[in-house]
Amino acid sequence: MFPARKPLSEDFERAEVTIDGMTKPVWRSGNGPGVVIMHEVPGITPRVARFARIVRDHGFTVFLPEMFGVVDKPVSGGYVISSMAHCCVSREFHVLATGGSSPITDWLRKLCRQVHEELGGPGVGALGMCMTGNFALALMVDPSVQAPVLSQPSLPFPIGKARARAVHASPEELSVIKRRVREEGVKVLGLRFTADPICTRARFETLRRELGEGFEGIEIDSGPDNPWGIKRVAHSVLTEELVDDDGHPTKQALDRVLGFFDERLRRTA
Repeated sequence: MFPARKPLSEDFERAEVTIDGMTKPVWRSGNGPGVVIMHEVPGITPRVARFARIVRDHGFTVFLPEMFGVVDKPVSGGYVISSMAHCCVSREFHVLATGGSSPITDWLRKLCRQVHEELGGPGVGALGMCMTGNFALALMVDPSVQAPVLSQPSLPFPIGKARARAVHASPEELSVIKRRVREEGVKVLGLRFTADPICTRARFETLRRELGEGFEGIEIDSGPDNPWGIKRVAHSVLTEELVDDDGHPTKQALDRVLGFFDERLRRTA
């Protein structure tokens, strides 16, 4: 059974983390290897907090950077639009860039490095979702990131064919990522719904082409007449659309994410 809903402050500690002169709140809870979870639009909603607790309760130390939105505020249409508008004008996010990652990924990459230096082990997990989905890929440039998970990666916004298949990483970053996959055996896990127009099939095809066997893509049927009654507008695999029923494809995707973290972060050196 999934964790009960409660304010994040009841079981997470909030700290102001300053890196390169930039300060952001980071929420922390748990014990074990580190996993940095980057929340989706519109913010750290109750469902995002629920997912973070699931990861923590599985035996990990969860770090939840607060990048936009209001903590614990539920999803609504107006809230999504206002948070999206904030990100579109923020210098930290490049929502249409095809040839590079967003500037905030540099701060997040250094956060992952700090987490690894503190907790040790093979490395840390990095999971992004929606607008932050491809951030987990860009974070792989740092060797501390050993378990990147891209849940419905949505940047760049798929306006035109070039952006629909782009992965929001520069050629230089992609070169490092491919080298790590080839030489270090690092794996990348991706999740999406098949009918999701924001996280396109073309983007997953690019990841498969560039990373080969280093990319594991899970695509959940959300087309017409799918056996689970998943809506065509389904987008958030691990939060808003997650169903706590054994055998449900979203629950299976969650189990795979947890297994992926186990495989990559609990290895003996």
